[in-house]
Amino acid sequence: MKTSKIVYKPVGLALGAVSGMIADALFKQAWKIGGHDADAPDATDEDRGWGEIVVAAAIQGAIFATVKALVDRGGATATRRLTGTWPG
Repeated sequence: MKTSKIVYKPVGLALGAVSGMIADALFKQAWKIGGHDADAPDATDEDRGWGEIVVAAAIQGAIFATVKALVDRGGATATRRLTGTWPG
């Protein structure tokens, strides 16, 4: 296993946790800005319709994937600067 991969493993885990928190905050803001209730619906929320649940899930998924890609790419770029090799 490459040294950069070993170095990146704990960094990647920490970045994953941070990206989840950032994505959650962004999703909550986007949901509020969209004129919805303060809380997004859960799939098991009986009082919410299919359409609202599916839209919320799609928006949340897009935000989480985008934030994860940005944070992962930034972490890999920083690892290359520190170690001289790409952590892949």
